[in-house]
Amino acid sequence: MQTEHMDATTLPDGTVMIGGKPYMPDARGGFTPVELVKPQHALEDQAVRKIMAFAKELSAQVARFKGHTFDDLSALDALLAEQYQVKRGGRKGNRTYMTHDGLMKVQVAIADQIDFGPELQQAKALIDECLVEWTGEGRAEIRAIVLRAFNVEKEGQINKAELFALLRLEIDDERWKSAMAAVHDAIRITGAKQYSRFYERQNPGDRWSAVTIDLAQA
Repeated sequence: MQTEHMDATTLPDGTVMIGGKPYMPDARGGFTPVELVKPQHALEDQAVRKIMAFAKELSAQVARFKGHTFDDLSALDALLAEQYQVKRGGRKGNRTYMTHDGLMKVQVAIADQIDFGPELQQAKALIDECLVEWTGEGRAEIRAIVLRAFNVEKEGQINKAELFALLRLEIDDERWKSAMAAVHDAIRITGAKQYSRFYERQNPGDRWSAVTIDLAQA
């Protein structure tokens, strides 16, 4: 139902008051009188709005926590560097911070952002030549890895883990070696992303247990 809504007022529950009467917005940009909305649809709408309110609040809290975490650790690094000429982190900037009792630690990891250049197409052509010749030679597992490596993922990206698995294969074929050289040449470091991970344990000799923030792993 399309309705004029010059004086529309949106209530916290998503209902829109137009001319003193309640409506619910629909997915087509129109409005449906509340009394015409099926009860199950109204219940679903309420449940999703309630969950989304909590989700957005939690997302904002995690974003603030992430910012505070890196700010606090950066301040600590700066203080140590100034007072003791100590720079935390390895070659890539990975760092670990631990409580004095050895029961809690925070790790910061720097991961390279990787993309691939046009050399990858040359590598694929050489690999295809090898696969054609190897058909029937019992190398089905290699063909499977190749198919997974060059299968474009949902994000439109090459499967990096499977592609790097190809580089670990020891195959005595000059075309294969040339293909792997092309894969190496295709690798582009386009940036870096910083991650933080949190761990705790009950006793110094125990294994570390991750403090999970990722909802999928909770």
